[in-house]
Amino acid sequence: MDGLRIGNISQASIDTSEKIRQKSPAGFDEVIKKALGKVNTLESEADRSIIDLLQGKADIHETMIALQKSDISMRLLLAIRGKVIEAYREIMRMQF
Repeated sequence: MDGLRIGNISQASIDTSEKIRQKSPAGFDEVIKKALGKVNTLESEADRSIIDLLQGKADIHETMIALQKSDISMRLLLAIRGKVIEAYREIMRMQF
């Protein structure tokens, strides 16, 4: 067993705190602003798709997909809003 040796072993690199600090996480307000912007963009695209459909420039399938994307994103945003309000009310009921 003396002949068995493992060579070329090096320690795995670990991210330093400097590298971690460079990747600053987005704040809650930034996340909400981005989500609202995305929902607004999808709604605008759906509106444009409807106008294009009425003018004969777009297909019904493309219009329905745009409308569904807009609907799903709005429902998700409203569900998140409801959860945030529910969490806020729960925090307000807490006694310290």
